[in-house]
Amino acid sequence: MANQETVVKKNLLDLFIEGARNGYDIGVKSLLPNVLMAFVLIRILDVTGLLKIIGEVFTPVMALWGLPGEAATVLVAAFMSMGGGIGVLVSLYTSNIVDPIQLSSLVPAIYLIGNPIQNIGRCLGIAGVNSKHYAAIVIICYINALLAIWATRLLMMVL
Repeated sequence: MANQETVVKKNLLDLFIEGARNGYDIGVKSLLPNVLMAFVLIRILDVTGLLKIIGEVFTPVMALWGLPGEAATVLVAAFMSMGGGIGVLVSLYTSNIVDPIQLSSLVPAIYLIGNPIQNIGRCLGIAGVNSKHYAAIVIICYINALLAIWATRLLMMVL
């Protein structure tokens, strides 16, 4: 005789509580450390004067998208973590380095970059994607993000 698995049915309240616990764990163990790291990183760059140097170096490039040079740190942070990218962006906003329009144009970019450093290990490696394609995948993420910045700014001008 074959073994029969017992299916335990959970009520709606139990499912909600389980989902809330899982969401809490994700928030506290994954998102919060990345966002906190981003705030600390920007503060360190600011105190040491490196943020100003980064701003000066990247101003000509970032100006093509109507952004200050310091916004390059958002795009780099998003490469490692979307939560970190948001943390860096909020830190730049609270420091009055980016304005609300620039902030709004960078949010879609962060999500389109989509933390490829983590996804390469979690998704592409497990799926067996040939590693020679990783660079192209990352480049496409950044091209999409930069196009989204322009599109968002255009939409904000029209609306």
